[in-house]
Amino acid sequence: MTAAWQRKEGQNPKGGLNAKGRASLKAAGQDIKPPVKLGDNPRRASFLSRMAGNAGPEYKDGKPTRLLLSLNAWGASSKADAKSKAKAISARNKSK
Repeated sequence: MTAAWQRKEGQNPKGGLNAKGRASLKAAGQDIKPPVKLGDNPRRASFLSRMAGNAGPEYKDGKPTRLLLSLNAWGASSKADAKSKAKAISARNKSK
C-alpha cells in the first residue's frame, strides 16, 4: 500500500498535505512543516518561489490543479503572483 501522503486521505482538498500526510512523510524520514499562510517568513518565500517555477498547468479540465490549490493555501493566486510575492518577501527580509 502507498503512503498516506500519496493517497487522498493524506492530502488536503484545498491543496498540500494534511496532518496525516505530513505524519506519513515523517515516518519515511522527511520532516514537512505545516504551511505558513501569512507574513514574511523565509519558508513562505522559498515555497512560493519553488512552486512558481514548477512545470504544469494551473487548471485542468476547468478545475484547479493541486499545484494551484497549494499556491492558494500559501496565499498566492497564480504562478506569476507567487513569483512576485516571493521576490517581495525576500526583499523585505533582506532589508531587516
